[in-house]
Amino acid sequence: MYLRSIRNIGIVAHIDAGKTTTTECILYYTGKIHKVGEVDEGTAVMDWMDQEKERGITITSAATTCMWKNHYINIIDTPGHVDFTVEVERALRVLDGVVVIFCGVEGVEPQSETVWRQADRYHIPRVAFINKLDRTGADFYGIIEEMEEKFNIAPLPLQLPIGEGRSFRGVVDLIKKKALIWKGDHPDAPVFEEEIPPYLRKKFLHFYDNLVERASESDEKLLEEFLEKGSLKEEEIKKGIRRMTLTNRIVPVFCGSALKNKGIRLLLDAIIDYLPSPVDIPPAEGLNPLYRVKEKITPSPEAPFSALAFKIVTDPYVGKLNYIRVYSGEIVVGCSVYNATKKQEERVGRILEMHANYRKERKKLRAGEIGAILGPRNISTGDSLCDKENPIIFEGMEFAEPVISVAIESKTKADENKLVFSLSKLSEEDPTFRFSQDKETGQMIIWGMGHLHLEIIIERLKREFNVEVRVGRPRVAYKEAAGKKARARGEYIRQSGGKGQYGDVWLEVEPASEKEELFVDKIKGGIIPKEFIPAIKSGVEEAMRNGVIRGYPVVRTKVTLIGGSYHPVDSSEIAFKTAAFIAFRKAFELAEPYLLEPIMRVRIKTPQSYVGDVIGDITARRGQIYEMETKKGFSYLYAYVPLAELFGYVTALRSLTKGRAVPNIEFSHYEKLPSPLTEKVIK
Repeated sequence: MYLRSIRNIGIVAHIDAGKTTTTECILYYTGKIHKVGEVDEGTAVMDWMDQEKERGITITSAATTCMWKNHYINIIDTPGHVDFTVEVERALRVLDGVVVIFCGVEGVEPQSETVWRQADRYHIPRVAFINKLDRTGADFYGIIEEMEEKFNIAPLPLQLPIGEGRSFRGVVDLIKKKALIWKGDHPDAPVFEEEIPPYLRKKFLHFYDNLVERASESDEKLLEEFLEKGSLKEEEIKKGIRRMTLTNRIVPVFCGSALKNKGIRLLLDAIIDYLPSPVDIPPAEGLNPLYRVKEKITPSPEAPFSALAFKIVTDPYVGKLNYIRVYSGEIVVGCSVYNATKKQEERVGRILEMHANYRKERKKLRAGEIGAILGPRNISTGDSLCDKENPIIFEGMEFAEPVISVAIESKTKADENKLVFSLSKLSEEDPTFRFSQDKETGQMIIWGMGHLHLEIIIERLKREFNVEVRVGRPRVAYKEAAGKKARARGEYIRQSGGKGQYGDVWLEVEPASEKEELFVDKIKGGIIPKEFIPAIKSGVEEAMRNGVIRGYPVVRTKVTLIGGSYHPVDSSEIAFKTAAFIAFRKAFELAEPYLLEPIMRVRIKTPQSYVGDVIGDITARRGQIYEMETKKGFSYLYAYVPLAELFGYVTALRSLTKGRAVPNIEFSHYEKLPSPLTEKVIK
């Protein structure tokens, strides 16, 4: 069955761990490209955007397909920068396996932990690749310990490095019980199989015994074989490791240097040997909207078609590209697909196999495959596509809320409409990017995950959409919440002969946790007919988009419908929606609302001589240090700091430490803004 020959994998890591270089090497060895591109030189195939080439970082996830040992490998290379974790999130939603890359020197870094948690959320089997072992300070065994400690997992090395730093020249293959030595750094340099060096023999025996023991735990027959003979055959070990990996009981660990072309072919073998095919993972689940029951989707080309749209891209040459993962059935050029999420039917004009920004025409996509379709115009990220007669809605994706905003305006009057159109296209692509117009000033406000995120958006407006803009100062995305319980009445009554409008609603608001249901209907006895309840809920949701303090979104606030009345002739949905809107505003004002501010998780790597200055600066910014550690001559400080205090922080930190400290900043949570600062924000 062809499904067993497919691997849908992602390459994830912290920024600068070597994801894209590893992917380039994979493409070279699989014959997809004929020269390994350099990230720093801007020649990497997978980093195709101008901004990626200029900065030497991955900004958008890029998909490609290659072949290795008669297996199709669909790869998504994801960004490592915290501002673009949305790209990792939506890739992991549709992938079956993951290669997590760690820098051999830096080890488990903040974004490594973030992507690991994302993979945990989707229960994705993974293998680890410890990269850059050719660099001075590389520590393979230290990183194994760090993985175990920070991820609470059982990392299982299948290779041991022979030398580290400049002396790195090969690996010990634990399963084959052989040393593999590279003769040179060229991609096609020969690899020689030798006996394991004597100085590594003791270490090899320790890790080999552990490997066989763990493999035997996967199966009763293997365990009996191991207990009886004290060892397992090579194929039995691989079979056991595969089974343990697919159930997330272990994470096989490999090592090498992508830049020096060492270890990548062995990693490719590991992808085939240990990561799942579409039939090795639990069937996808979705909701049948006709019967409101959950159904499991059989990954078969004969089953009814179903797919998930996980990414939207506006291509200047071909239009709107909809990236999809097909879970069952097949999709062919010219067919119609039913968007079960939006209840719309659309026609497929073209089907494409993507290789970064290059496209190859396909006649169809089958179960287990990933590709892009052209034609449908109303697909959004997370929409479920299916056969109309067999509708299915897959669970959508959750994306982080943007935490920073800037005001922008077009430089010319003629570009005003073009600006709105361009922003609409960009927000279609990126669920963490939003825009709106400030009702008071008329300014266009754009929202994103960080400085770099908004910087890239502004550059794209100029380069891709030819819209020049002026940019204001960054602003913090505050939120509002109820401080106590309060209730109020909202009335919308317009009666002047003939049919009028009548809506009467009593609402109660109170503080709530993020997990509580935010709207509760406690109406009894039919004092408001059930058909008007959705309109009341809609009115509440609309009112919560703009609080009463400064118009920020309302969160952590539970709203309960406790009373009201209706008119048999004049009551309508719009009347009850308006009454609910009024009632919420009144009740929320009485509930002593307060502001919440975004708190960022800040990790700083600094030489020990600057620790005191860095801590003092963090404290002055209302920050709280919650952890400190020392590793390889550097201090690592972990702190929670309000976003409002971090504007210009990177520049200030460089000045404070003479450019030697490195920060990593990501969103953590929201906290109540101290009362003395609330007035300042309102003004």
